Amino acid sequence: MESTRITAHWLRVLRIKRVFRSIQRVYYPLLAAVSVPVNLMTIAILSRGKCGLSTCVTRYLVAMAAADLMLVILDLMLRHIPIVYWQEFSFVQSFPVCKVHAALLFAATDCSVWFTVTFTFDRFVSICCLDFKIKYCTERTAAMVLWTVAALSCCKNVFWYFMLTGRYLLTNLPWFCGVAGSVRTSRVWAAVEFSHYILTPGIPFVLILLFNAFSVRHIVAASRARWRLRGQGRGACGQTTRDPEMENRRKSIILLLVISGNFILLWSLFIIYAVCYRISTLGLVTVDVNIFVEQIGFMLQLLSCCTNTGIYAVTQTKYRAEVKRAVKYPLDAIVRFVSR
Repeated sequence: MESTRITAHWLRVLRIKRVFRSIQRVYYPLLAAVSVPVNLMTIAILSRGKCGLSTCVTRYLVAMAAADLMLVILDLMLRHIPIVYWQEFSFVQSFPVCKVHAALLFAATDCSVWFTVTFTFDRFVSICCLDFKIKYCTERTAAMVLWTVAALSCCKNVFWYFMLTGRYLLTNLPWFCGVAGSVRTSRVWAAVEFSHYILTPGIPFVLILLFNAFSVRHIVAASRARWRLRGQGRGACGQTTRDPEMENRRKSIILLLVISGNFILLWSLFIIYAVCYRISTLGLVTVDVNIFVEQIGFMLQLLSCCTNTGIYAVTQTKYRAEVKRAVKYPLDAIVRFVSR
């Protein structure tokens, strides 16, 4: 009776895996086809500096888009698509470059996550620390912070090169390279891996929530005070007057909260699965993580690589205008060419 129940359970798991594999065979190529041009367009539009954003903010948003583009290439196109099309890509297992790929991928992941943190901190300083804002919220400081984060991310992830093997597994695991059995079950490996997930994205989750909480509290308090000083926002005839400062604050906080919330939401399932999987591997506690959590976690994490463009389009009027101009330009060029 017990063996029958176990067999039924594993058959159900296999059916779920087949369903998700079928979905992913369409989802991942489609996501790649959208993410690459979308991130390239975002980088090009923001770099022109015509979206009404400060040069400091533009630096952070361009860096985030560039990191997302690297993740699309290293994670989605060179990792997950070969996994779901493993029969067609089985030849990659003969290439001993997986540990180099892993080190670059995890470095790009750290950059993507920590660029979001630095952007959140920059907005926190801009909103809550007016005296420090003049010195910190500059294009030069933004460039220095971003290059420092990128350098530290590369240094931090060098250890993957020495802990992994060069052989691809082509299986959906938090890591995707071969690992010696003695290494996988060692406490050193566990400590390194837990540290990796604590630093990315554990601590960033906490920092983003704290910075956003302080920023929102400050904006709400300042808005109430400004509202009272303006006579509850009404003119001499009782008409509501337009307050550009309040509108700018509202747009800034909407952009900040949506980007941060999107990041936390789309990364949560992946980090839950990765930590639970590691605990089970060590045999410390038996944690049964549903296959849905694993597969949806990977899919949502990769989706986060192309959602920021949609966020900009929804929250930034000038960005939408630049997107329309970028889309219309080749069409107008074709029309002019045909009409000659």
